[in-house]
Amino acid sequence: MEIATLDRRFGALMIDWIICLIIGAAFGPLTGSPWPVVVLVVQHAFLVGLWGHTFGMAVMRIKCVSVADRKPIGIPLAALRGGLLALIVPALIMDAQRRGWHDRLAGSIVLRAVPADRDH
Repeated sequence: MEIATLDRRFGALMIDWIICLIIGAAFGPLTGSPWPVVVLVVQHAFLVGLWGHTFGMAVMRIKCVSVADRKPIGIPLAALRGGLLALIVPALIMDAQRRGWHDRLAGSIVLRAVPADRDH
């Protein structure tokens, strides 16, 4: 499978962040609120952990799966990955496979969900 491009990954994160801001706003004013970040980590833990993608990843046609078997990584590893993603820095330092620290520690990789020639 093809490794997801940075623009698709960034687009997915922006979609997810907007969703987290909307949900976080239901808990009160967003200024200084931890709720959007909490929502990001929780949604990441469950959605990536169980199905291999968040809402944003589904829209951008990418998935986050185990490097070993290409299956969802499970809730604990997805929670770790989401928590590290919230710190931003681990995601900025990537290897040749575009795996940041958050991916390496979780044993995950972000791939295109459909081949590029079939993506319309």
